[in-house]
Amino acid sequence: MTRRKSASSLIKIFIATTALLVLAAGFAARAHSQTGRVVESDTHRFTELAEGVWHGVGTGRVHVMSNVMVLVGEFDTLVVDSHVTPTAARSLLDSLSVLTDKPVRYLVNSHYHFDHAHGNQAFPREVEIIGHSFTRQKLNGEIGNVLEETTFHSFSDGVPSTVANLERQAANESDPVRRAQLEQRASVQRDYMNAIPEVSPTPPNITLEEKMTLFQVVERGSREIQLLHLGRAHTGGDVVVYLPQERIVFTGDMMLPGLSYMGDAHVNEWPATLDALKTLDFDWVLPGHGQPFNDRAVIDNFQAYLEDLWPKVARLKDQGLSAEQAAEQVDMTNHSDNYPQLRGPGADPRAVRRIYQLLDE
Repeated sequence: MTRRKSASSLIKIFIATTALLVLAAGFAARAHSQTGRVVESDTHRFTELAEGVWHGVGTGRVHVMSNVMVLVGEFDTLVVDSHVTPTAARSLLDSLSVLTDKPVRYLVNSHYHFDHAHGNQAFPREVEIIGHSFTRQKLNGEIGNVLEETTFHSFSDGVPSTVANLERQAANESDPVRRAQLEQRASVQRDYMNAIPEVSPTPPNITLEEKMTLFQVVERGSREIQLLHLGRAHTGGDVVVYLPQERIVFTGDMMLPGLSYMGDAHVNEWPATLDALKTLDFDWVLPGHGQPFNDRAVIDNFQAYLEDLWPKVARLKDQGLSAEQAAEQVDMTNHSDNYPQLRGPGADPRAVRRIYQLLDE
């Protein structure tokens, strides 16, 4: 069932991803410059959103891909998501020293995807890993092999081509500043390429189905940490981390500032799951990628896109089009005010193939 993209397509994916990571770091700092301190290590930038509540992004020195949340208590630390490789996770663990000397007690996986959970193995053995039961089943191989699936391959197979392309651009660049930038990007991608073979999917050893509540001791009492599975959405086991006192929710990839990857999604169920998200009393959404936001209209806009994409793809399927043909023809440009990249017909083929799969069930 694995379908692999061409090298040129994957090069574009990885160049775009690198650019988004750099932008995310800048956006996050600007978004919260009035609400908390910003502390940096060599590889991470952390912004304090509330006392002991930190939002972390990469600085571009290591390929980390995803955002993290770090909760620092009186005696211990909780981390949400472990990045894309053990190397990236180790850089995160090393960076925590700029925030605290309290040991990590819990690691929470927002979902099973490689860019959020393939750093699990780098965490010390005494750290408890918490996630949805579906996330455990995916990472321990009960449901497929995550290293052989389209999601992993479509984002990782093109890394060698990306490295070669950046090295070629650097070699042909006459401007020394631009050449140094290209060499740095090539170095980061090369290190990522070399880190991938080390990955050994490591599942949570504590699971939840719908809700788990932790209480972290802090200076002024305790912090309530709700781990919630609100329904199937980006994957079958999305977990959001909700802090009711601080009015903050970390959503992983279930809710991003833009369009989320849908290759493993339950597109038809996702809008209802987002309805459940909107019932929570929060001021800030911390997404798994991109900048934090506090405008609930962002959620409404994504719901509208999903609710429009599903029937449009279903109609094209009913007309006898293949998933690839439907991906080329489906017209979502009526949502271009919210998603400017929608300049013409077309959608991610991985999303459309997933919708076809769900329609056949």
